[in-house]
Amino acid sequence: MSVSIFDSFLTTQDMIAVFDDAAIVQGMLRFEQALAAAQAEQGMLPAAAARAIAGVCKAQLYDIPAIVGAGRRAGSLAIPLVRELTRTVALYDAEAAARVHWGSTSQDVIDTAMVLATRDALRLLDDGLHQLCGHLLQLAERHSATPVLARTLMQPAQVSSFGFKVAGWLAPLVRARARLRDCAARALQLQLGGAVGTLSVMGEQGAAVAARVAADLGLKLADATWHTQRDEWVRLGLEVAVLSGSMGKIATDLSLMAQGEIAELAEPSGNGRGGSSAMPHKRNPVSAMIALAAATRAPQHAAALLASMGQQHERGLGNWQAELAEWPQLFLSAHGALQALNEAFAGLVVDPDRMRRNIDALQGLVFAEAASAALAVAIGRPAAHQLLEKMSADTLASGRQLADVLAAAVRADPQLNEKIDLPALAALFDPATAAEPARRLAAWQLAGLREQNAAFNANPFHHRTNA
Repeated sequence: MSVSIFDSFLTTQDMIAVFDDAAIVQGMLRFEQALAAAQAEQGMLPAAAARAIAGVCKAQLYDIPAIVGAGRRAGSLAIPLVRELTRTVALYDAEAAARVHWGSTSQDVIDTAMVLATRDALRLLDDGLHQLCGHLLQLAERHSATPVLARTLMQPAQVSSFGFKVAGWLAPLVRARARLRDCAARALQLQLGGAVGTLSVMGEQGAAVAARVAADLGLKLADATWHTQRDEWVRLGLEVAVLSGSMGKIATDLSLMAQGEIAELAEPSGNGRGGSSAMPHKRNPVSAMIALAAATRAPQHAAALLASMGQQHERGLGNWQAELAEWPQLFLSAHGALQALNEAFAGLVVDPDRMRRNIDALQGLVFAEAASAALAVAIGRPAAHQLLEKMSADTLASGRQLADVLAAAVRADPQLNEKIDLPALAALFDPATAAEPARRLAAWQLAGLREQNAAFNANPFHHRTNA
């Protein structure tokens, strides 16, 4: 397929190649080759005819731009392709030419070619997820106890651990690997039904031919023709959109933590990466930018797939064609985001010291809830909450640390001094102590994620070469 200069900026050459015009045409020819072979095996045409058809099912033999142009006039890419295939076969075997495409229809050819391409696309996504999940697992384990500010509503909230935050990035990606595989197992199925989905031209042999074609192509044999039953297919596309959304979440956090005023993370730099045409000091988070672009575009593509499902009767008019045009865009964006994030996390710069300074700069106010909970045991929750509200205001007014303001207030009040363990209270203001609950949760979560991801890695996404 041809993509604009701006599309190519946001995707990868590998994914462009999957949905390239030549790749789709080759997938269509692969269907025709498998169909002829299956019909020969069922005794419906001579084996020599099947060999004659197979011998010219090579995309490089055809003028693909001319076929694409003719397809626009014909209303289907399959019509001029089958015509050219038939003409080429006739050069070698006139009898075989009469049996090209026999019993199938245009949508059978195109849908199956898209299924074959999508299988290749899913392999690329799974490979990218394998790599990205590996990066995130290592990062989370290395920083399981590193204190970092947790932020809610864009404001500092409490102290967490960076490993816990990374585990939150990782978990949706591991789930995405599982769900993409589950959806693929149902959606990557042969399309073969003939004109109205009944295989009527092939008569009683139709079911057996379909089974042979599916086996040849390594695809699931559909329970029935799915010309206008697009639920499993669209569901797979929606999972790709959800994956883009999950990567957008990672990119959002990465870009915010890389802001100069925060500076807790930085994408790798050098060789012109992330530079500015005007400001030499800049270190732009370009990987996050590409992933955010994918997340921004995915909802529109997903909505178009859903809108295309109301297809008319046994063959859709306009909506199926819209689906075909939208489908590759989801995969192009998702793979571009995956590659970009893999580049970022392969060389991500983490600054634990800056994370600690950002915590310290907040005068201990992010520990107020923990201190209030501890005081509540001694003086009751309402009194503890009221005291911390006052001490927090005094902290902001004085520019001192909350721990010091609170300790002074306790010492100044004989009743509080008697009830409250000041060393234990002071320990609550230690970032490492505050990060410990997050560290424990991260360790528990990462154990399961590591196991799930290892199972995927040991069982690579099923892929057969159909050249």
